[in-house]
Amino acid sequence: MADIEVTTFLTKKIQKLKIAVIGDVMLDRYFDGEVKRISPEAPVPVTRIKNIRSVLGGAANVAANLAGLQCDVYMGGVTGIDDNRKLIEQLMKKQGIDYSGLVKSKNRKTITKMRITGGAQQMLRMDFEETGELLPFEIKALQKWFLKLLSKGINGVVISDYAKGVCATKFIQWVIDVAHKAKVFVLIDPKGSDWHKYRGCDFITPNVKEINEAVGEDCPNEDKEIVRMAHFAAKHYGIKNIVVTRSEKGITLVSKQKVIHNPATAMEVFDVSGAGDTVAATLLAIVAGGLPVEKAVFIANRAAGIVVAKAGTYPIHRDELLKDILEEERRSGRGYRTLSWEEIGSLAATWHACGETIVFTNGCFDLLHVGHVTYLEKAKSLGKHLIIGLNSDKSVRRLKGETRPLVHELDRARVLSALGCVDAVVLFEEDTPTKLIKLIKPDILVKGGDYKANELAGRQYAGKVKILQYEDGYSTTGVVQKIAHLAKEGKL
Repeated sequence: MADIEVTTFLTKKIQKLKIAVIGDVMLDRYFDGEVKRISPEAPVPVTRIKNIRSVLGGAANVAANLAGLQCDVYMGGVTGIDDNRKLIEQLMKKQGIDYSGLVKSKNRKTITKMRITGGAQQMLRMDFEETGELLPFEIKALQKWFLKLLSKGINGVVISDYAKGVCATKFIQWVIDVAHKAKVFVLIDPKGSDWHKYRGCDFITPNVKEINEAVGEDCPNEDKEIVRMAHFAAKHYGIKNIVVTRSEKGITLVSKQKVIHNPATAMEVFDVSGAGDTVAATLLAIVAGGLPVEKAVFIANRAAGIVVAKAGTYPIHRDELLKDILEEERRSGRGYRTLSWEEIGSLAATWHACGETIVFTNGCFDLLHVGHVTYLEKAKSLGKHLIIGLNSDKSVRRLKGETRPLVHELDRARVLSALGCVDAVVLFEEDTPTKLIKLIKPDILVKGGDYKANELAGRQYAGKVKILQYEDGYSTTGVVQKIAHLAKEGKL
């Protein structure tokens, strides 16, 4: 499914999209700690808090996902006038989200979910919220904000309903109506069993439990049953496209014209929190950008596969998604390209922000052999992500002479990227990778052979340096010499 249209869209076009998000905004707070004993006061674990972090939740997480995809994002909703509102504003400002549609109401408190974790285990969750339908002044403020957005021009709207009050029937029907008059797509991330308030929307993204509730049945997560329920819901509620997120079975889209099944992609599932928000955001962005629904479902599924491998509420980032799509192209035998410096810099920044260790190494890797592979596997074992800086053909010729490299730079890059231990490959034209290392700022700079740490180019921009020994008996020069010798003797 991946092709040049998809990668071009993610590389050059998605940043031009303007998307509005309307719904129940929340703040997710995590108190991360460790548990080593049971309280003497009661039979409960004592959690020693070591870190406190706050992230955008609910409809705000949809906005965070769109911002991570580098769309222009406009957030509409209602919060209280309190410290948690201030935290939300700070987080949105940092992520470049326009929160001018986030109405302040003295009649409410900002919805906040507090999670206490011990190690990787959630110990306790506490919800602070006041639910209730919008008040007249809140509705008027949101309508004024949305009409102004439409007049300026937007590409799509996501309505994220968490049943906290913002997504009341009359208001949502009004949003759908005025958006369609402006020829703007509307996607709903639903909540509850009554979908009449979503009538007329272009897309709706329930999970299996939610579509069961909407249809009033309790059916298994099987293709035939999902399709049957989706057809019923589409007809009964007047919805054009039903997109069902099915956990380990992936995503299914059902409309009058087609049925699309896209299998799950995650190799490891760590936390499914917010995965539905990621699907909603990504799907709407791709469709609003003009790509076919088949490709939108495919990309949304890839995005979900990335976020479920992360801990807690985690929004997708365009660079991670682009890397994943490029890898899928390579596996499908399609055209290959390395990441640009801009892309690898942004991807490295994302990994750093997540606290994930980046290992960097560089080389020519001409005629890849078992010695290379063993060395790269050892390098990857030192951290979470391994990035390879690959000498371009011009760089190799300056270093090794006009007869090298024997293998073209893109072919060398593609072979390296096929290794399971390699997370990204990027070309550099210079004699040394100093500028590239300065951009990436790896936690660990790795080099093989008899180098000394203080001799390595770019070492000042890395957290630390590690020297690994090469496997004895393996070298590209040795392979070339053997081939030349055999050819000279007429044995080839």
